[in-house]
Amino acid sequence: MTAGAVTPWLLSAGVPLALLALSLPARRLRWPLVPSLLREAGIVSAVFLVWQLPTRMSAGNLDAAVARARWIHHWEQRLGLPDEAAWQHAVLPHPWLVQTANYYYLAMHFGAMAALLVWMFWRHRADYARVRTGIVLVTVVSLLAQTVAVAPPRLVARLGFADTAERYGQSVYGGGPGSVVADELSAVPSVHIAWALLIALAVVRIGRRGVRWLVVAHPVLTLVVVVVTANHFWFDALAAVAVVVLCMGLGRAARACRRALTTAARPARAAPDPPAPTPRPAGSHGPGAAHRDDDPPHEKSPRG
Repeated sequence: MTAGAVTPWLLSAGVPLALLALSLPARRLRWPLVPSLLREAGIVSAVFLVWQLPTRMSAGNLDAAVARARWIHHWEQRLGLPDEAAWQHAVLPHPWLVQTANYYYLAMHFGAMAALLVWMFWRHRADYARVRTGIVLVTVVSLLAQTVAVAPPRLVARLGFADTAERYGQSVYGGGPGSVVADELSAVPSVHIAWALLIALAVVRIGRRGVRWLVVAHPVLTLVVVVVTANHFWFDALAAVAVVVLCMGLGRAARACRRALTTAARPARAAPDPPAPTPRPAGSHGPGAAHRDDDPPHEKSPRG
């Protein structure tokens, strides 16, 4: 990283730290939601901060990133997958459709995720922590993989792709690698696809029947959008699915280990005490009754 890129990144690091620090004294307030909101805002800000790392680490790796993208496209063609350029060329004659796809790519990535988190926090607090932890895990694993720079199709020459966002002035990548924007060379895996899958899985599991299947259209539309806008190859989407499956498996394993440790740490229950004998009424003499000290002794009858 260059000094010019490090400085704004370090300054923005104070935001999640400040939010998390404020959540501690806020516990004394009368409003219990305030510390929770501050804590969750700090976590989301920290994830956004980590999201900036690939942008700075991939600076200057354009040639290597383009070479990897060409390799991906080559093997997709060898395997007989549909050419992404053909999908894009079917949409290019319709400017309104292209601009709609650009807007969906720009707005729905963060907008749908923000809507999910707010909805979960407000209506399904019991499931919120598990869903949020899964999103953080998938995002961090994706960003670790993105430290290996891979160019999107629109930056690869001689493959026949058009940069639709640049053509219509809707690009989110104009700030360069030193600004707080998304990284152009972080195409694998596609975080757009990963987040769309996580949103659909969460709503299908928790939401109402009428809404849960409607949200399945979101990852499908996202896949079409990232292809026709030349932001991702098919391989990028498959890599995102693999990351989601991996993180779901890790989450289940972690929960199983936590349950096993909790069960093992519980102290064994003491054996129950034997029931106390039922007291008998005074003066009762039944079969096997104990001899009482105050009972009169039996007199022997005289022999005649």
